[in-house]
Amino acid sequence: MYGLTEAAQYLHLPRATLRAWVDGRYYKAGGERRFSSHLIERPDPSDERLSFTNVVEAHVLRALRVEHGVPMQLVRKALEYAESEFGIDRLLISEQLLASPGEMFLKEYGRLLSLTRSGQFSLEQVLERHLRRLSRDVLGLPIRLYPFVAPDVFNDRRAITIDPRVAYGRPSIASKGISTAILAERVDAGESIPELAEYYGLEREDVEEALIYEGRRAA
Repeated sequence: MYGLTEAAQYLHLPRATLRAWVDGRYYKAGGERRFSSHLIERPDPSDERLSFTNVVEAHVLRALRVEHGVPMQLVRKALEYAESEFGIDRLLISEQLLASPGEMFLKEYGRLLSLTRSGQFSLEQVLERHLRRLSRDVLGLPIRLYPFVAPDVFNDRRAITIDPRVAYGRPSIASKGISTAILAERVDAGESIPELAEYYGLEREDVEEALIYEGRRAA
């Protein structure tokens, strides 16, 4: 389970943005105050913490909302349409998001936003880039997330992982299970990147990415 602030840091999201996705938010339209309900549902409404699955949903939503700047209500309408057509409960965590249901979602999403054909293709590319950061079990459910090192870094390296079974679900180096926070703390204490890489048997680039990741969180 993850606190809201903690999850927002791990995903490079503003806390207020993630809260709006989880709790909904008020907004003004036509001079009226309206309420946009949540897009992500906690496993226990009485517990403010998020599950690993919620974190994955937020990771996918980031591709839609943050990178495309689309209002929540339009994302919701498109998701509801795709889900009602195919009876999929949580399309955002489904591996079918880029299969038939996903095509329906993209089509409805594009219609609502009046996206051009090239715009829809661009959106599909963004979604695919985010979905490639997930590992799934034999049932197709997400079991591991490889977060982006920084908001503007989209390389294919998977040095850092968030896995509920490793390091208590906190970000860690994928190859060794070493917490990225621990590496940052040791550098802050005066140890060098080469020293840490040798001590833990890591690539220097792994340590560097852990520091970038932690530094971005701290910002």
